[in-house]
Amino acid sequence: MFFNTILATASIAGLAVAAPFPSGDVAAVSRALKAYISHGPNYQPNRTEPAGARVLEAGETVTSSVAVTSINDNDGIGGGTDSYTMYWGDGSAAAGWPSIDQWVSFEDMFNNNKVVMRTSCEGIQDHYGNSVSDDSEDEIGKIWDAIEQVAQETFVDHRFILATIMQESGGCVRVSTTNYGVRNPGLMQDHDGDATCNSDIAPYTVQTPCPPDVITQMVRDGTAGTASGDGLANCINQSGASDASAFYKAARIYNSGSIAASGNLQDGIATHCYSSDIANRLTGWVQAPHGCTLDG
Repeated sequence: MFFNTILATASIAGLAVAAPFPSGDVAAVSRALKAYISHGPNYQPNRTEPAGARVLEAGETVTSSVAVTSINDNDGIGGGTDSYTMYWGDGSAAAGWPSIDQWVSFEDMFNNNKVVMRTSCEGIQDHYGNSVSDDSEDEIGKIWDAIEQVAQETFVDHRFILATIMQESGGCVRVSTTNYGVRNPGLMQDHDGDATCNSDIAPYTVQTPCPPDVITQMVRDGTAGTASGDGLANCINQSGASDASAFYKAARIYNSGSIAASGNLQDGIATHCYSSDIANRLTGWVQAPHGCTLDG
């Protein structure tokens, strides 16, 4: 996996006042900010249930006690703190990982990450090497809508979906597809899904604007899974946990396909910082320096 540090721009006032979508543009640009985004391959597991069991697309839903069956956009502690803490171990509270009651609210989390979404396509190219357009305010709003819809379909906490989007693509709707043996397209760099607005398959179509149904399908592919690979919902189920560690373990499974025999989420293949990154995003990290050096 390789990493990008991108430049983002934001209004201080825009960061201070949260407003859910649909909302207007933040007009003033007053400072440059850096945000950490990981672009690269995932090793999500192949499907763990037969295709005949699908209800929606791949149809995964969370079946454990961490299932979220109703939407509350003010479900946390507010905006949290934009800082990074390195977490080690098995994802448990005993190992120092944050509990769910330490997570930020979805509305604040989304609005604080808009500054990253607005410039997350910088450096992204199409098949022919041409730069793609940054997200529009309308496209960012459609990401909000897609997360809310898919969260209701799958019972996956909408904050976990957003954290994964920010980790995988920074919310760039025209993010390129990575392929190191398995295609990882779309906002969540999912397991060989069909939805993308920057196709790696001839005729290599780039869609500007990215249609709402494609944005929703990108989020669904990463959350409910695809015909060939699991999404966040089944990764949560596979974690076997009934507390916040379910999400940190699921993040590691989503990224690497399994948890190392040691049980430590920094061990094994793929991105060693992945679960720690997700935990930090869930507690308010947006663009503070990345405090994990395990991946170089």
